[in-house]
Amino acid sequence: MVEDFNSVQPCDHRRDVQVRFSDGRVFCAPAGTRLEAFIRRAMPNAVPVVGALVNGRLAELSEPLIADVDVEPISMGAEDGMRMYQRALTLLLDVVVRELFNARVTIDHSLTFGGLFCRVLDRAPFTEAELAQIEARMRALVAEDLAIARETVRIEETLANAQKQGDDAQALLLKQSDRKETRVHTLRGVKHYFLGRMLAPSTGYLKQFRVQAYPPGFVLQFPRRHRPTALEPVKHSPKITAVFREYGQWLDLLGVPDAGALNQHLLDGYAREIILVAEALHAQRIAEIAMTIVARRGQVRLIAIAGPSSSGKTTFARRLTIQLLANGIRPFPISMDDYFLSREETPRDGNGDYDYENLHALDLALFNEQLVQLLNGETVRMPTYNFHTGEREAGHTVQLTPNHVLLIEGIHGLNPNLITQIPAERIFRIYISALTQLKLDRLNRVATSDTRLVRRIVRDARTRGYSARETIARWESVRRGEDRNIFPHQEQADVMFNSALVYELSLLRPFVEPLLRQVEPGTPEYIEARRLLTFLEWFCPCADSFVPEDSLLREFIGGSVVADFVPHL
Repeated sequence: MVEDFNSVQPCDHRRDVQVRFSDGRVFCAPAGTRLEAFIRRAMPNAVPVVGALVNGRLAELSEPLIADVDVEPISMGAEDGMRMYQRALTLLLDVVVRELFNARVTIDHSLTFGGLFCRVLDRAPFTEAELAQIEARMRALVAEDLAIARETVRIEETLANAQKQGDDAQALLLKQSDRKETRVHTLRGVKHYFLGRMLAPSTGYLKQFRVQAYPPGFVLQFPRRHRPTALEPVKHSPKITAVFREYGQWLDLLGVPDAGALNQHLLDGYAREIILVAEALHAQRIAEIAMTIVARRGQVRLIAIAGPSSSGKTTFARRLTIQLLANGIRPFPISMDDYFLSREETPRDGNGDYDYENLHALDLALFNEQLVQLLNGETVRMPTYNFHTGEREAGHTVQLTPNHVLLIEGIHGLNPNLITQIPAERIFRIYISALTQLKLDRLNRVATSDTRLVRRIVRDARTRGYSARETIARWESVRRGEDRNIFPHQEQADVMFNSALVYELSLLRPFVEPLLRQVEPGTPEYIEARRLLTFLEWFCPCADSFVPEDSLLREFIGGSVVADFVPHL
């Protein structure tokens, strides 16, 4: 003890700070040095780093450091890093459009090849020459490496700025908020509040982008995470674009163009009207899809449904089944899971784990053979897969009538290599996803993936006993599987169904908030949980008392009247 006491000596006050990286390297610099300087010194040739975790919290590179910290860089290859890049790029676009044309743009939705579908407000769409002018000016400002300043201000100041800039949707949201202050970012005199608050520190980081026509608007393209230094070829997806446009028309019909308008309707006591009309639009669309199949009675013998996680595929399939039954068509559901190969024959992924999302994890030969036998009216012994033993077992015997159609639901439903023995004209393919176009304001959109993640957290907790942390931890792997197995085939669909409901985030907020608050600080999932909580604060909560029992949202919150519905032969 005496020895320990004697080892303590007076010293001068330190004037520097240390930054410790996870690889063991330590750098020091005078207190007040920006985080950006440490990153550039430590990682001069890495994939562009646009942010960092500082002692486990998300931080911008412009942050000055005044104490020793542990730092984990965040590149554009990470979800949070790409969000920082996109927000800064969006701000740059907005600044240039204001300067060149005294106009404003709005962000409607994302695009699968890496980009945002945008429109210009209050004037005719930009010509190709004007879009080229916008891109050239953006590149000039990138070359100048202009700082994107940040400051924390009282919410009254942010509200006044939104009103001054004509951002009515943001102004309405701010009026409804009980926050005391917000963080805003400024570039060339233009201030804006961004959901998530974190941006790349300067225009010099925004080297990878493209601006070009994408009727009826234009696309602001940026890299995807798996290739953060390159742009993918532009792919036109007319069917997905049409679904987004239809949803925009639904929002106009409901008088709910953005979250602020939704909140106001809920606060004014119109929750029942919003819910019932939104649900009626869903019911109408399901009936339309059923009638399209009925019109091809005798020709269509197989219905294939596919879509990403938490799209509501199960409830949609059962509601479609009911509509078809009402028209004399009897769907017979087939589970693709029952056609898994034995566990030892299952392909493995890059980590050596069994890859059940691989198309070739299925016994495609047996699957196609039995599809043909069923459609020919033969008696078929159906398989069932035992997940405990990893082996297929014999199931019940089935013989279908001419009034039956097969109904398949799963991630490979649109893959042309799944069904090879049945002519394409006898297959009706349906793509389903929650393709929301609801926005917080013109530059802050609601990401489709966020809506699906919130749905999944609620459902996993209710039906599987998973914590929010466990669901968030799995989400990245789920999305990789979707990118590989679902999204490349979505335009193969005959029809698309948008399962998004305008009121759902207000409905889901009371269910998901307690789950997100249980994610412990210091865990890798804590940052994502906090991001979702901050995001959901912009939505007024809504009770579930008016939600119909057959709503797709009942698949997630419970109480579905079709949850265990199976048609008899």
